[in-house]
Amino acid sequence: MTEQLSLPEVDPLATDADEAPSKPAVPVGITSKSSLRTATAAFEVYMGQRGFAENTIKAFLSDLGILVEFMGVGTAIEAISTRDLNRFTHWLVHDRGVPCNPKSLARRVTTLKVFFSWLAEAGVLSSDPSDPVIHKPVMTPLPDILSDAEIERVLAVTQSLRHGEKPDARPHLLVTLLLHTGIKKGECMGIVMNHFDLDPSQPVVWIRYADPRRRHKERKLRLPVWWPTVLAEYRSQYQVQETLFSCTARNLEYVLAGVAEQAEIVGGMSFEMLRWTCAVRDYKAGMEGDRLRQKLGVSKITWREMKLKITQLAAPAL
Repeated sequence: MTEQLSLPEVDPLATDADEAPSKPAVPVGITSKSSLRTATAAFEVYMGQRGFAENTIKAFLSDLGILVEFMGVGTAIEAISTRDLNRFTHWLVHDRGVPCNPKSLARRVTTLKVFFSWLAEAGVLSSDPSDPVIHKPVMTPLPDILSDAEIERVLAVTQSLRHGEKPDARPHLLVTLLLHTGIKKGECMGIVMNHFDLDPSQPVVWIRYADPRRRHKERKLRLPVWWPTVLAEYRSQYQVQETLFSCTARNLEYVLAGVAEQAEIVGGMSFEMLRWTCAVRDYKAGMEGDRLRQKLGVSKITWREMKLKITQLAAPAL
C-alpha cells in the first residue's frame, strides 16, 4: 500500500525562543530609573541567556548604541517616550548623515520593539513606548514551494527508488521526514536514533540541541504511523547505528537534486523548499498560527514575516 502524505502535528508542549515564563527575569538592579546604557548591558545578558544568534546580538547592540548616541548616555529608560522613538527613526533616515536603507530601518525598529517589550513584560516599565512605532518590514522574495502535483511526482520517484531493483529507502525517508516536520537542514543532520520514540500508535522525533543556549528551541514532532517501517528499511540498507545520516549535508542535497531531476521539478529541490512546503500545507490544513510557529521552531519576531509569506503562498492562484 502506498503511504499517504498526511499532515504532521506538533506537540502542544513544544517550546521556542519566545516561549519564556510570563514575566522575563531581569538582572538585579535594573529599574525604570536605570540609564539606557545600563539597560542595554542587561539586555545583552538576557539575549545570551535566551540563545539569540551572535549576529542578532551584535546587530541589536549596535542599534541600541545608536539610540544611546541619540538620547544621551545617562537618559533614564522611563524618560523615553513614543515621541522620542519616532524622532529617532526620523533622525536615522533624514538627519544622521549616514545612509539608512529601508531594510536597516526595519531592523532597527525591530530592535526597539524587542528591547522595550522585554522591559515592559519584565515589569521594569509600566508600558511599552515602542508599541505604537510603525514597523514596516522589508519583505524578501517569496520562497519556492512544491505544488500538490509536484509532491505526487516526487513521492512516486522516491517510492520507485525504495522498491526498485536495488532498493534505496534513503530518498523516501529524507523527503517524507522534511515534508512532515519542516525541520531545517542543521536540525536534520543533528538527529540521532535516540531522538526517536517509535511508539506504533504515534511515532515522534525530538529535535535536540547540544548547545545549552539553543535548548529552548527543542521540540517534539509527530511522524506518520507508517514512517518507522521506512526507517527500518533505511537502517538495514545503510547499517545505521547512532546518527540518522552519517553522510554530509552536501550528500543529502545531491539526493534531493537527483529526485528533483527524475520528478522534473524545475529549479531543483532543497531542504528550504521542503520546509516551506510543509509550512504551507499545514497552514492550508488549518493548523493554528502559534502552533505552526512552534513546530517550525522560530521566534515571534521571525514569525511575523514568515506568516505573511505563508499566507501569500497559500492563497489560491488568480
